Amino acid sequence: MIRRSTLCLLLLLPATAWCQEKKITAPSNGTYKLSKEVLKDKIMGGWAGQTVGVTFGGPTEFRFCGTIIQDYQPIKWYDGYLKNTMVNNPGLYDDIYMDLTFVDVFERKGLDAPLSEFANAYANAGYALWHANQAGRYNILHGIAAPQSGHWLNNPHADCIDYQIESDFAGLMSPGMPNTASEISDKIGHIMNYGDGWYGGVYMGAMYTLAFTSSDIPFIVKEALKTIPAESRFHHVIQDVIQWHQQYPNDWKATWFEIQKKYTEDIGCPEGVFVPFNIDATVNSAYVVLGLLYGKGDFTKTMEITTRAGQDSDCNPSSAGGILGTVLGYKNIPPYWKMGLQESEPLDFKYTTMSLNDVYTIGYNHALKMIARNGGTADDQSVYIKVQQPKPVRLEQSFEGHHPVDKIEIRKTLTDEYTFEFEGIGFVVRGESARWQATSAYVAKTELYIDNKLVENVELPGSFTTRRYELFWKYQLPRQKHTVRLKILNPDEKSPVNLSEFIVYDNKPANTTHP
Repeated sequence: MIRRSTLCLLLLLPATAWCQEKKITAPSNGTYKLSKEVLKDKIMGGWAGQTVGVTFGGPTEFRFCGTIIQDYQPIKWYDGYLKNTMVNNPGLYDDIYMDLTFVDVFERKGLDAPLSEFANAYANAGYALWHANQAGRYNILHGIAAPQSGHWLNNPHADCIDYQIESDFAGLMSPGMPNTASEISDKIGHIMNYGDGWYGGVYMGAMYTLAFTSSDIPFIVKEALKTIPAESRFHHVIQDVIQWHQQYPNDWKATWFEIQKKYTEDIGCPEGVFVPFNIDATVNSAYVVLGLLYGKGDFTKTMEITTRAGQDSDCNPSSAGGILGTVLGYKNIPPYWKMGLQESEPLDFKYTTMSLNDVYTIGYNHALKMIARNGGTADDQSVYIKVQQPKPVRLEQSFEGHHPVDKIEIRKTLTDEYTFEFEGIGFVVRGESARWQATSAYVAKTELYIDNKLVENVELPGSFTTRRYELFWKYQLPRQKHTVRLKILNPDEKSPVNLSEFIVYDNKPANTTHP
């Protein structure tokens, strides 16, 4: 008996609506035929879906931390809104222009572009960055090259969402080839992330690749998880979401609460420790999967659920919208969600010379090259993809053995020296040396002493785009009482270095039991 999916292949029918309705999935090995028209339509759907998602969720980004956006609260969408946002709020589209930075390197330098090209392109770009991206940028600019720029010992935000929201390009240029996407992510994702932060990008990229060869959302979610080591926390989180979906198949909020109960404590990101804010890749990936599974292939439901889950509620619907847009193809994204898209497609994203129309073509050409490189072929009408069985990438975990146990306010300007003591194995000092959009050429020269030993000379730029996201930190110290001294050598009243708080890490969680 011939399976329907095999029948579609035998009949050489390229991802028709009939196949999609029947949730067609390509074999996990061998060759999958796709018309060039459909291949480009899916690539266009992926880029358009991202853009729609980030626009829709933009107004609620991190305004709902630890809570859902209730059903009675409308989230606006109307004809003209998309173009208006692209023109008047271009900074919202970091999900896209970060991708395009790497797409541009591939376009200029070829598929074998060295890691340094990608790292330097993003480190020297004109856009503002946050969290792992900014920490990685600072490292690159100060001589800590990739992949060490993303390692948790050098980057307190290693587990944050950054590469997860930038990995779309890796999947879109690797149709049906999840391991190829993982290889791209291994190179580029470690510029700014490590461990679970890197896994977020690997996983999103794998789902994109499978969206070219399957329209079965639960299959895509499960199959892509094979790229993530089963021992990792990230794998456990997504596997639990899959199981909770089976347990509560018609109640996404029940699964949302299960995620909250088990996985919302933040260990690494200093901004998220002991507060509801959570930019960790695990939780936000869980929300993407939540929207995909409960959305059941419906674009509107997927947008609503992924956004209403909260936290990074522009990036998450962007990922979900891009993956589902690839499944459906550009032509099948509902007209309601494409209102204003055509008028927006010629516009270059800020900080780039690339528009959606440009990346539709460039991304398609990169996919053709990647298919050929990996054993596929093409004729005038179709491509023949050598599909890959997903394989797990290597195991790596950030902040192992480190547990935040205290957060202590400082609220002082560093004008000479500041000293504090703590007992544990690590610390992070939070604060700021630059204000929003500041372009100061001033760089504070500081020194970090631990137990009366100079351990680091630290430059703290006054420019916002080159700032050090966290001022000082050190992990893996001997467990004992430590004295930390911060010293500034060239204070400037016009560009103060403000210390806000420090976080203490120990080798076990704090004892919260009281008599």
